[in-house]
Amino acid sequence: MAGKRKKEKKKRGPVAKTFSIIGLVLAIIILLVFAYVAYVFLSFKRIDDNQALVAEQQAESETVQTGKELMVTSYNIGFGAYSDDYTFFMDGGKESWAFSKDAVYENIDGAMNVIAEYDPDIALFQEVDFDATRSYHVDQRVLVDEAMAELGEYSYTFAQNYDSPFLMYPITQPHGANKAGIMTFSKAQITSGLRRSLPIEEGFSKVIDLDRCYSKSRVTTDNGKELVIYNHHLSAYTANALTAEVQLSMLIKDMQEEYEQGNYCIAGGDFNRDLLGNSPEIFHTDVLDDNWAKPVNMSLFTDDITLVAPFDENDLAASCRNPDKPYEKGDFVVTVDGFIVSANVDVVYSNVIETDYKYSDHNPVMMKIKLKK
Repeated sequence: MAGKRKKEKKKRGPVAKTFSIIGLVLAIIILLVFAYVAYVFLSFKRIDDNQALVAEQQAESETVQTGKELMVTSYNIGFGAYSDDYTFFMDGGKESWAFSKDAVYENIDGAMNVIAEYDPDIALFQEVDFDATRSYHVDQRVLVDEAMAELGEYSYTFAQNYDSPFLMYPITQPHGANKAGIMTFSKAQITSGLRRSLPIEEGFSKVIDLDRCYSKSRVTTDNGKELVIYNHHLSAYTANALTAEVQLSMLIKDMQEEYEQGNYCIAGGDFNRDLLGNSPEIFHTDVLDDNWAKPVNMSLFTDDITLVAPFDENDLAASCRNPDKPYEKGDFVVTVDGFIVSANVDVVYSNVIETDYKYSDHNPVMMKIKLKK
């Protein structure tokens, strides 16, 4: 054809096709990531504050006696996962689930056998899963309740402090969707309970940290006053180190108000702070490069509301290990579990119960007290 050329359609080579496919795959991956992040944040919700808690079962007595020695224990049972060879991905380890469903039962059973030896009048537990991917959906509330029932008649409350959306990390074993809480047991009848939401961070860290709270369980004393039992688990994985201090300040203020009304107050749980201030020095271990357990701020306490850091220099034991690797003697340990009491409570003795972290990354702690007449 004169004056005209046929325009030939240029064929795409194999290299161009490969890049096109790669680009499409990347676009899909990016879209899925954005969709997942949106799902996590849109599905995140905090559990209601000032939630009334139902006191389950009947205790063996209606009141708690003043002047009588009482045994109090507190144990973060680590959702039944943390045997001494367990590591956790958020602490630099590998695992995100318990090793197996059987391991969950074995660890809870072992932990409860330790507590049984102390026959507590008041027992506090943290990280009790009841519908969680990480612990194979074992309802640990039932296991703890059944074990306590073997010791006698208890009244208990349960407060949920964790209801996470499905976490896809780590990719090889996603942490999943998890629900957990804190349990408070008393041999004297609990008349009422209340769940108080603690302030938490905003941003991404709120979805990997717990929906933090503390619970208040009320018991009548033989002199007509009330013993208010607090159970708490303060923040660990935060970008702002002051978050746990704000939480602790709220708890202390609540206890102060109850004390000023004439009530007795005891609190126990996991502070996620070094209660001794210098645990590595005391227990002769190395300091972590990134030590998450900062010293507790002692200035937050008052003349009326004081810290009880479990410690006995003749029977040295720390309450927590760092689960970045299987536990060995000499590894970094720190005491982050303990108690707070009001001035009308006499503390007779308090210490960590050494288990060598066989059933949890925490050792339980104990305290003998008397309510002043």
